[in-house]
Amino acid sequence: MRKLAALSLCLMTPAAVNAQQAAKEGEGAQPSAQASAQASSSSSTSASSASAQLRHVVGTWDVTTEFLRDDGSTAGSFEGTYAFQWVVPGKVVSGVTTMPAINQTAAMMFYHRPSTGEIEMVSVGQDGQLWVMTGSDTSEVRETPVVAMGDGSTITLRFTRFNVMADSFESRMERSSDGGKTWLPGNHQLFRRAGVSDGK
Repeated sequence: MRKLAALSLCLMTPAAVNAQQAAKEGEGAQPSAQASAQASSSSSTSASSASAQLRHVVGTWDVTTEFLRDDGSTAGSFEGTYAFQWVVPGKVVSGVTTMPAINQTAAMMFYHRPSTGEIEMVSVGQDGQLWVMTGSDTSEVRETPVVAMGDGSTITLRFTRFNVMADSFESRMERSSDGGKTWLPGNHQLFRRAGVSDGK
């Protein structure tokens, strides 16, 4: 449970696209230029979505994490705090996550890589294990490569962010021991922006 606690933040790009802006960019384009205009618009939308997603996570969040058994039932629930700030505005965010009840602290960083159209997130805790989670900058899913553990087993983690609102979102983490062929539940998290009441 402690090893997985540091991996709980799922940073996913919202899927919404600014249709009005896309329509304006397409107005007046000549038929021969449509393909080029669409490619440019797609690239611009990807960068815009990634930047908006990074901006959304900056700040301090109160987080409830439920660790799940294989059957989906709750094995334990813990409160924690996630705090994030810009390192490179619009491009790179760093942060610290804490779960005092299980003495868990981890450092995190996430960033947009335009050359591959990906957002990548890295995390490292007290045990020194570095985790890397990668996904498309137009997706709500991030996944680790297959990671070899000290006991000889392997693990792959998959994160999905959903119910994204201005001051809250949820995250689901799943785990696989067979390279992604089958998945079991890992945890469920509810993020609430610190200092914002439920009524806002």
